[in-house]
Amino acid sequence: MTQKERQERSKEEIYRAAMAEFGSRGYDGANMEHICADHGISKGMMYHYYSSKDELFLLCAERTFRELTNYVAQGMDALNETDIPQAIKGFFLLREGFFQDRPNEKAVFESAMLRPPHHLAGQIQELRAPIRRLNREFIERMVARMPLRQDLEPEKVSCYLAGVEPFFQDILNSFHETQNLHAMLNASGELLNMVLFGVLRQNGGAEERPPQT
Repeated sequence: MTQKERQERSKEEIYRAAMAEFGSRGYDGANMEHICADHGISKGMMYHYYSSKDELFLLCAERTFRELTNYVAQGMDALNETDIPQAIKGFFLLREGFFQDRPNEKAVFESAMLRPPHHLAGQIQELRAPIRRLNREFIERMVARMPLRQDLEPEKVSCYLAGVEPFFQDILNSFHETQNLHAMLNASGELLNMVLFGVLRQNGGAEERPPQT
């Protein structure tokens, strides 16, 4: 094994230990001492590569964002073959699928997204750039397929949907491990109908209900 290969193996070992630590203890509960003691990593090796807990947390967040982006991107093209409501739900289910067998990554993702350490918030925002670009690309694809009202411009609709996008993830998170998949899909489908079709009757009269998703 070459020196470079040994270095990469050591860094991967530290990464996995840090991911397990942040995944189980959160940012506030994790520390370098625990990572070394609980995972058999020497302090010398640890501090040779990483100087602080912050550096390790950013490493775990960056890798989680990157791997999630790659996972969703690989499955996104297939959603073009489904109708728009199903495609939107499918997009969020891709994200859930990534985390299904990755509890530590899910914990790091939620910590970085919902409870970021204040002093790392700016760096985390930068790390999120790839997944934000992917989200915007998907939204623009969907808007291009939508029969929009004549008074609406696609660019403004894309901005609007990008703004409400986090609410869909909140719906999925709220049903995680507390309800079954069918209930989660129904909840996200109801929200999707309200976002796309509104909640008020037009012209004070009865309208045809949008198709259930």
